Amino acid sequence: MQSEIKINRIIMYAIVEIAGQQFKVEKGKKIFVHRLDAENGKKVEFDKVLLIDDEGKITIGEPVIKDTVIEGMVIDHVRGDKVIVFKKKRRKGYKVTKGHRQNFTRVEILSINEKSLPEKAPAKKETAHVKAETVVEKKSPEQKPEAKKSKTKKETAPAKKTAVKKPADKETTKGKASK
Repeated sequence: MQSEIKINRIIMYAIVEIAGQQFKVEKGKKIFVHRLDAENGKKVEFDKVLLIDDEGKITIGEPVIKDTVIEGMVIDHVRGDKVIVFKKKRRKGYKVTKGHRQNFTRVEILSINEKSLPEKAPAKKETAHVKAETVVEKKSPEQKPEAKKSKTKKETAPAKKTAVKKPADKETTKGKASK
């Protein structure tokens, strides 16, 4: 008996938005998308790339990844399976049967082109440093007691008076019940 050895192959894939829908695409994969305005054999490019996984290195767009393009080739235009729509209202004699076939375009993914993004890390570190300084200024000990004093409930809302009920005399209740 031969034992099969499965090798975990890490493949580069991307999540891309095409015609309002999101698809997971890999190089060489064929997908069906809603009808595109392109002729058979023409190359198409999709620039709304939302996520790329390159051998474990994940890049997420905010909302899309800039300077990244998915290249594909239109193989052909086809129609999907027929979907039957049946409507009925009971006890009314109303029945309607309709069908629908969606138009699709079959696209083969040729490549996922990811250009290196310029480094923005130093700019983020500077903003983090500035934020740290502003936080220190806000938490200075001189300002804390003033803030606490102005936010106390006693100063902002007047005290409520509670009415104390007096217990009724036993003689008066007996007199009312006997009358």
